[in-house]
Amino acid sequence: MAAVIVIWIGFLLDLILGDPPKLYHPVRWIGKEISFLEKRLLKRPGENKHRERRNGAVMAVIVMATAFVVSALILWICYRVHPILGAAVEGWLCYRMLAARCLRDESMPVYRALKKHDLPAARHAVSRIVGRDTETLDEEGVAKATVETIAENASDGAVAPLFYMMLFGAVGGFVYKAVNTMDSMVGYKNDRYQYFGTVAARIDDVLNFIPARICAVLIIWCSWGRKFDRKLAAKVWKRDRRKHKSPNSAQSEAAMAGALGVELAGDASYFGKIVKKDTIGDRTRAIEPEDIIRANRMLYRVVWVMMILFTVIKGVIGLVA
Repeated sequence: MAAVIVIWIGFLLDLILGDPPKLYHPVRWIGKEISFLEKRLLKRPGENKHRERRNGAVMAVIVMATAFVVSALILWICYRVHPILGAAVEGWLCYRMLAARCLRDESMPVYRALKKHDLPAARHAVSRIVGRDTETLDEEGVAKATVETIAENASDGAVAPLFYMMLFGAVGGFVYKAVNTMDSMVGYKNDRYQYFGTVAARIDDVLNFIPARICAVLIIWCSWGRKFDRKLAAKVWKRDRRKHKSPNSAQSEAAMAGALGVELAGDASYFGKIVKKDTIGDRTRAIEPEDIIRANRMLYRVVWVMMILFTVIKGVIGLVA
């Protein structure tokens, strides 16, 4: 049950501490490595797509290998010194790979600004957590963008890291986070990264395939109470889960849209260009600021249920073995 204990340490630290701004995050180190490799492997974007794909693959292998070796070596040394030190450090690494509390904290300034009807402040706050252009969003558009981000990052920032830590410990979570960071930095289909980021994006799709579906099922299962609709969550998920270019992004968004009874996605502006997207969910009502609170409540339900299920499964396996 040692693996269960260290993951619980990381999980509870995330819920209690979140992401203090003065505390250095390992993802920043990963980001610096990616930027360093990009400068050396991507010289003239668009000149040679085959070379760019190859160099992007080289970068992906180096980043993943570095994440594995560094995290595994740190834990090996700590466990050699003393098991308690090893467990403490592994629990700390697990904590730094999770972002449930951070996601809630980053979305709440949007909620508070919307409640005050301060649209400029709401636009500024949501611009910190979404990749789209926010200058022209109205209040409903800001609320929708925030709910979408919570739904998508429920998988990327919480369920997926937990899934890989449950399988492979903190090392698994560290490697997953390295891949997810690569995808967020170079996985765009624009002029610069269309070919260079292909491998990083594909690896991220593969690693998120199972966690995204686990997240969606947990959202459906956790849709209890007056403000959530479990039947509609299941219906919308089955119908709209493939309405995205990514094989994974619409999974949790569809379940969340159904659970809340709102419509998500649709056309959005990125870098000044309108990108056409299918809508997800049914517009049974307009999105409101309170949906941000409800989406965060759902996020917390999902991670708590996942942790409890993991603990029970590990306990049963331990008894059988």
